[in-house]
Amino acid sequence: MDAERLREGLDDLLKVVDYVVCAAQFPQAWTKAATVPKALISMLLSLPKIKFVIVTLGKDGCIMLERSANEVPSTEEMDVDKLLESLETRKNGSVCIPTCISSSVTKLRAEGIGTICGRLYIGTAENIPPSELIDTTGAGDAFSGAVLYAICANFAPEKMLCFAANVAAAKCRALGARSGLPHRTDQRLASFMQ
Repeated sequence: MDAERLREGLDDLLKVVDYVVCAAQFPQAWTKAATVPKALISMLLSLPKIKFVIVTLGKDGCIMLERSANEVPSTEEMDVDKLLESLETRKNGSVCIPTCISSSVTKLRAEGIGTICGRLYIGTAENIPPSELIDTTGAGDAFSGAVLYAICANFAPEKMLCFAANVAAAKCRALGARSGLPHRTDQRLASFMQ
């Protein structure tokens, strides 16, 4: 499901979906949580069918929380906001292509909300030179469509987030919502299609 904003009937739909990709403001608006990471935990706790939730952040990439099917044997919990801060420090600003940084499976705690066993991911966006950036219209939809493709192709989460960021970046290099979308045979996607 692609969730952009609160609307009538949305709660009923969220109860039956397996995956959610949402706009930056959606998780906090839906959950009333103080931070995005806390909101992602709240979403997974409220919606037990969801396998993962991704929040898109435009040029700042995305954050994904994936539910783990297996409990971690360790009883130690990690504050989800602190874990996100820790992952953020591992970003390499000199790398222009999309990358993915992930935690190990752990018990993630959101103070006042609860605990869930899962993995937190940060996906970076491609650093598009200003001379190549034409139009961002539809970039979020391109990202969501690429996530759907990656799910169907059984991509690992790290590969999925980088693939989706590449598709969104390709779209931004052309005018309009669809003209820049790459095809499966596009050289920019070749490394993902092997």
